[in-house]
Amino acid sequence: MQISAVAQAAGTTDADTIAVGIFDGEDAPPEAPSQVGELLVSGEARRSFKSLALTHADGKRWLLVGLGARADFTAERARVAAAVTSARAKEISTRALCWAVPASAAEAPSAAAPAPAAIAAALVEGTLLSDYRFERHKSAPAGEGSGEDAPPKQLERLIVSGPDGLASTVADAAVRGEAVNRARDLQNRPGNDLTPSALGEYAQALARDVEGVSVTVEGRAGIVAHGMGAFAAVAQGSDQEPALITIRYDGPGVDEIPPTPTLGFVGKAVTFDSGGISLKPGAKMAEMKFDMSGGAAVIEAVAAIARLRLAVRLVAVVGATENLPSGHAIKPGDIVTAANGKTIEVNNTDAEGRLVLADCLCHAIAQGAEQIVDLATLTGAVIVALGSTYAGLMSNDDALAARIAAAGESTGEIVWRLPLHEEYGELIKGIYGDLDNAPEARKAGTIVGGAFLSNFVGETPWAHLDIAGSAWDLNRAYVGKGASGYGVRLLVELAKSYCV
Repeated sequence: MQISAVAQAAGTTDADTIAVGIFDGEDAPPEAPSQVGELLVSGEARRSFKSLALTHADGKRWLLVGLGARADFTAERARVAAAVTSARAKEISTRALCWAVPASAAEAPSAAAPAPAAIAAALVEGTLLSDYRFERHKSAPAGEGSGEDAPPKQLERLIVSGPDGLASTVADAAVRGEAVNRARDLQNRPGNDLTPSALGEYAQALARDVEGVSVTVEGRAGIVAHGMGAFAAVAQGSDQEPALITIRYDGPGVDEIPPTPTLGFVGKAVTFDSGGISLKPGAKMAEMKFDMSGGAAVIEAVAAIARLRLAVRLVAVVGATENLPSGHAIKPGDIVTAANGKTIEVNNTDAEGRLVLADCLCHAIAQGAEQIVDLATLTGAVIVALGSTYAGLMSNDDALAARIAAAGESTGEIVWRLPLHEEYGELIKGIYGDLDNAPEARKAGTIVGGAFLSNFVGETPWAHLDIAGSAWDLNRAYVGKGASGYGVRLLVELAKSYCV
């Protein structure tokens, strides 16, 4: 999709469809044709949030979009409005859509009201994310038209009409949205296509394409050489070669600006998780291709940060493997040694993500990370606790947790902080080793996962995001079924917060 910003009136662009948002109690903007006002007067068009109405004027389609109360309007609502508009626009064969950025109220807007730039960015993101399609493995659909009269599967162009100075904002939003969609492509690929090695090759190709990014990929021998006994134990059940992916990015001018911490992003990338010997039930096991969602988010967040040329220094570590049962798979009751020397009783091989992450956290610190965020589809318990609305956040550092929460509010990828009380540490103490990867008590499952990981970061400021409830089937207007790319925009916004 081609995306651009213009300062001219929406109706004067060459778009075939114009989207105009209307707030409760307000009239159509003065530049809109009279037909728009007539729809409002007749009641065919409503101002309630997400309501849609269509009219024609001046050789164009005009989509009226209800935005609800102005006081309730947020960037997240703008994303939703953009998504429902995009869906309707494609139904009426739109190829070029122009959004008129809602004007500020005549009176001074409240401090909480989003600025035009934030609204414009959200409109871009909502349109891009809702326009996403994954057809990598589909043959040409039978029976669909292919001539000039065939309706477009996706929008060809998006134009954002608003005040001067939105061009860079809109371009940056496009970078973020495209990164999310690339992460969704990775998530949606099945396990026989996106193997750990394939993910490593994808990361290496990224380094060739994006300035400032370097990537190293190590296989089974390298993982063992690093003393990553927990990661290696998970990988030993599969014939597929695992991949330890280390990504570095040094932004422009990082040596000249006031010192900021080297950020560390760590992602779990279990490209297929059968549960290992502790085999999962067959129902919905196919969804376990999504168990690499944290790794996908980390890879594409780094790519977006580099494309935006943010002035940060970061190191990202992604642990990619399959978790399969076999004659050489790890067994319940086995004891493994992580890279920091801690021993772990593996009492459930389906609690493998924390084993992979434990060693990857150690590796990130060894590579110079000074503040770390890890993302993982770690526990089903977080879905029980928070559903798909929030990701679970656990942290040993209040300032870092606050930064992440603020980034989540800005992007709509919201998080809810859960406690890491010292009593939770008692639950994960092992009988025969230092730690138990799956305590039998089944208490506070999500928090116990975070408490386990806290043993591998020492005093380094660290935060853990359990995204098992939000990585797929998010069921928001702009991201419905399938992969969501959750975490990409949050990590980019987090990195951006260090650039002020």
